[in-house]
This record gives sequence, structure tokens and C-alpha cells, in this order.
Amino acid sequence: MSGAVALNALNRMTTEEFVALLGGVFEKSPWVAQQAEAARPFASVAALHAAMALSIENAGIQAQLALICAHPELAGKAAIAGELTEESTREQAGAGLSHCTPEQFSELHRLNAAYNQRFGHPFILAVRGYDRTGILGEFSRRVLAEPEQERRECLRQIYRIGQLRLADLVVDP
Repeated sequence: MSGAVALNALNRMTTEEFVALLGGVFEKSPWVAQQAEAARPFASVAALHAAMALSIENAGIQAQLALICAHPELAGKAAIAGELTEESTREQAGAGLSHCTPEQFSELHRLNAAYNQRFGHPFILAVRGYDRTGILGEFSRRVLAEPEQERRECLRQIYRIGQLRLADLVVDP
């Protein structure tokens, strides 16, 4: 966990430093860190995560959908073009998405298209702990969900991604 910041140091940062450090925890949405910053000092990383999640919950459906849409497709155009954030690149590579077989790659693209057609936003999955087969299984199952159920599931996955990213960035005392 090299480069991680101690929670007590995070609590002492300026607003600008705080947002600069945590602005990428929720994909291309520094507003989440900016809103959560007002709840400092945090007693734990879990409390920090809860404040960030509450910012998202309180933001309303349109802001939540914008946050969902800020995420890249799994093994999609942004990944192929090398345009993912550093965090997303590391997560997708860790799940083996950069080493898909031609069949898996084709299936991911088919599922991305079907999912986008049905929901109008990218499929979100906290991929740590999944392999390519597990990801394809989740994708195949969730493409059949009801829209509101899937929006909530995307947010749940985003909260999990945020939790994992915070664990990489901040350590409890």
C-alpha cells in the first residue's frame, strides 16, 4: 500500500488537497469528494466512505445517472483506445479483461451493446475478485434486470469500487 495517506493527515488537508487526492475515487466525479469533505474529521476510512456514499445518495437520480455514465464500458472503446482512468485501467487489467479470448471479447461487446440499449448507461461491476468468466456471468444475468433495480445495483457496485479505491489510498490509524 505504498503511497497511501494516513487518515489523520487526510483530515488536516486543505479542501483542494483533499479533493485532489480523492477526486478519482468515484469515476471522474470530484464533486463527491468535495461534498463529503465538509463532514471532516473522519474517525475511520469506513466513515469517509459513508460520507461519500451519502453525497451520492443525496445528489438525486440525475446526478447518480451521470456518475454511472462516467464509468467506462468493460473492455470497451475507451479501454481499446487507452483512455481509461489509471484506476479503471488497473482494475480491468487485474480482472484479466486485457487478455480476453476473441470469443470473450466478442461476447463482452455484444453484452455492452445489449446493456446500453436496454439501460442507456454502461454496465458497472467492481471487478476485483472476478475473473473473465465470472464477469461475463454477471453481465449476462444483469442485462435482464428491471431498470430501477439495475440503477440501484450499479450504485451498489460504484460504492464497492469506491470502498476498494479508498482502501488503496487511505489507511486508518
